[in-house]
Amino acid sequence: MVLTRKVAWDWVAYKALAHALCLLPLALLVQGVVEDSLGADPVAAITHSTGDWALRGLLATLAMTPLRRITGQSWPLRFRRLLGLYAFFYASLHLSTYLVLDLGGYWTQVFEDIVKRPYITVGFAAWLLLVPLAVTSTRGWMRRLGRRWGQLHKLVYVVGVLAVLHFVWLVKSDLREPLIYAGILALLLGLRLYWKLAAGRRQAAQPPMRGA
Repeated sequence: MVLTRKVAWDWVAYKALAHALCLLPLALLVQGVVEDSLGADPVAAITHSTGDWALRGLLATLAMTPLRRITGQSWPLRFRRLLGLYAFFYASLHLSTYLVLDLGGYWTQVFEDIVKRPYITVGFAAWLLLVPLAVTSTRGWMRRLGRRWGQLHKLVYVVGVLAVLHFVWLVKSDLREPLIYAGILALLLGLRLYWKLAAGRRQAAQPPMRGA
């Protein structure tokens, strides 16, 4: 009983540390705003920072399942929901910064930008797809949706592709950083595809069961 309680408290500490690390970029942004140290264009700095951390959180979320398979440990899955929700949080801050600070209340321009600018189109689509994933991330929704929950949350792969594409189209010139993210995403999705194909081959290689 004592050991069980100790393990439980250890996980509380780990989760608290994870929350602190995920909130650190926001704290640094707030500090930059207060100290006026975000450079000549603070709105652009906030937009880029929140977008970067949304993408990093999304990739970290996608990395939890491969990490679990590679290490043989279940602990990475305990952080998957937390990281996914923070990815949505920073993506929402990224979108809010664009809507409120960048456009400055000219809401009609939002629809024009979505239609005319491909990087905004795919970025907005990625955020829209994240909304149902964030809403249904609880255990209650897992029970309600059953198998459909897993099917729904496979949309995270599409979100990852759209988010990287958003970054590539946004940067346009120096593609080194977005291509690093694209490479990480390709690795994470490639591992999933490899394991799925390997499982299919093993299943096909199994001898058929004989009838009684």
